[in-house]
Amino acid sequence: MKNIDLRGMRSSEQVWSSLLADQSPFFLIAGPCVVEGRDLVFEVGERVKAICTNLGIPYVFKASYRKANRSRLDSFTGIGDQEALSLIREVGATLDLPTTTDIHADQEAAMAAEYVDILQIPAFLCRQTSLLLAAADTGKIVNVKKGQFLSAEAMRYAVDKIRQSGNDHVLLTERGTTFGYQDLVVDFRGIPTMQTYAPVILDCTHSLQQPNQASGVTGGQPQLIQTIASAGIASGVNGLFIETHPDPSKALSDGANMLSLDKLEALLERLVRIRQAIEPVESVPG
Repeated sequence: MKNIDLRGMRSSEQVWSSLLADQSPFFLIAGPCVVEGRDLVFEVGERVKAICTNLGIPYVFKASYRKANRSRLDSFTGIGDQEALSLIREVGATLDLPTTTDIHADQEAAMAAEYVDILQIPAFLCRQTSLLLAAADTGKIVNVKKGQFLSAEAMRYAVDKIRQSGNDHVLLTERGTTFGYQDLVVDFRGIPTMQTYAPVILDCTHSLQQPNQASGVTGGQPQLIQTIASAGIASGVNGLFIETHPDPSKALSDGANMLSLDKLEALLERLVRIRQAIEPVESVPG
């Protein structure tokens, strides 16, 4: 067995170029909501990589090392920060994949940057200046999720904060806008708007959440993932974000809106055909 460099072997520029390669239909960020254990992350990573390799889709493995924004105190939050981060790094090194995870506080940026290639800013924290600057200072690619409470136009300022810190590798993710108390809606007009600031990803699973349920556990509409994803590809998004699990009913976090792993290949095949049928995505800043 070859030796694996667990420190990571990619520069931000290498990852950036691979994701936005002209010959690729779009890139995919996918994985379980949270690290539940070694078997899960490797099962998902290996399966999704095989599908994406076959379809020519650049793939980033994702998993949260800790869930910091659960509604209920008794909700699962993780297996331990260091153990989870080490597993994410091991998946990336073993499967030769770039990786990403969320960070929630300033001091987590430098810590997580030792393990992953892309730092993700949760939607609730997208205006947190000190967090954005801490992420920017690592030199890693920074993916900022649009707050459910913000317009597409407002996201230019998140991008500005990171770029003005000297980091030009910024991604934006559309993940729905608050619609009443317990629903979200995706305004696809926001995709070309945000693409004037940075490359844009569509989060096809969290956009279908139904938050603030009386049970304290977020609901979802996973049956609409294909609809949302198809519309996003037709709208010209640069990438897709999909949380997937072998058995969402047994997932320890966000199972209500995750895609079953056995449905991913057929969905991606459909999306590649849609992308091939429309005009190529225009170049965007970055």
